[in-house]
Amino acid sequence: MAICFFIGHRDTPASILPKLREAVERHIAKYGVTEFVVGRYGSFDSLATQAIMEAKQRHPEIRLTLLLPYYDPTKPLELPTGFDGSLYPDGLEHAPRRVAIVRANQYMIRHCDYLIAYDAGRIGNTRKLVEYARHREDKGLIHVENLARI
Repeated sequence: MAICFFIGHRDTPASILPKLREAVERHIAKYGVTEFVVGRYGSFDSLATQAIMEAKQRHPEIRLTLLLPYYDPTKPLELPTGFDGSLYPDGLEHAPRRVAIVRANQYMIRHCDYLIAYDAGRIGNTRKLVEYARHREDKGLIHVENLARI
């Protein structure tokens, strides 16, 4: 089971949606991805979710999983429509809230096979996380595709 994760700028333009659709389809058809993991903090996450939900109509076997950087076990978790499950990475219960999203993203980079990114090269967490993924790619541990460079 191949897993694909998404990282991008919170203000990614909606014009990237056609590239996201193509990338999702390619990862299903060419790489055999069956699970897509995405957060819900910004434009890129919303656009990725939309592209995956559209692909699920053609490929009902794929799963869409919500990455949770925060989780309160005392409250019921309601998944957004279209998601098949959620993932709360081990160890995040001790992470300070201000770094939880970054740590959740780092966890996914270490535990996925493919990364679809939108990194326009601006200084910030997206760039740092894509650089981290590129170092892992150099070791053959992940395949990274940056839609800002296509």
